[in-house]
Amino acid sequence: MKYRVFLSLGSNIEDRERHLLDALNCIFAISDVSLEKISNIYETEPVGYTEQGRFLNMAAQIATSRKAEELLEELLGIEKLLKRERIIRWGPRTIDIDILAYGDLKFDTPRLTVPHPRMFERAFVLIPLMEICDKKELYGVNIREALDKCSDRDGVRLYKKITIFDLHGAC
Repeated sequence: MKYRVFLSLGSNIEDRERHLLDALNCIFAISDVSLEKISNIYETEPVGYTEQGRFLNMAAQIATSRKAEELLEELLGIEKLLKRERIIRWGPRTIDIDILAYGDLKFDTPRLTVPHPRMFERAFVLIPLMEICDKKELYGVNIREALDKCSDRDGVRLYKKITIFDLHGAC
């Protein structure tokens, strides 16, 4: 069975755009994963730990028959490849790749919670997600209504328009 999976990507260290594009190219290279849609890139204010630079954020839609834990391992491997360090919670990072939704599945394990527990509270996640999600609702939550309740809406600005055709690197 193929699952439609939504991912959120963010970077705020060094060449932020390059990290996002490298991560997408690496996701594209995972066996049994097809990259179906990507959002534009948005520049956003940091949330949580605010003593850091602005982020570039985007969303991606993939299709896979892999189990969620297997996909998570691949994504963590990409973060490691791109030199992600986990020093400060919500702190600076070369790349962050979060699984937002996995088909209609819900689960909560020590390593992975789906749907992502804070996705409906963050405009920097919802604005890119709305670009690529054909559904008005995910997990029974209206995406537009959730976005309207987000206090960080004004801190999300279009940084660059991008399409899958702009990807041409290798992982």
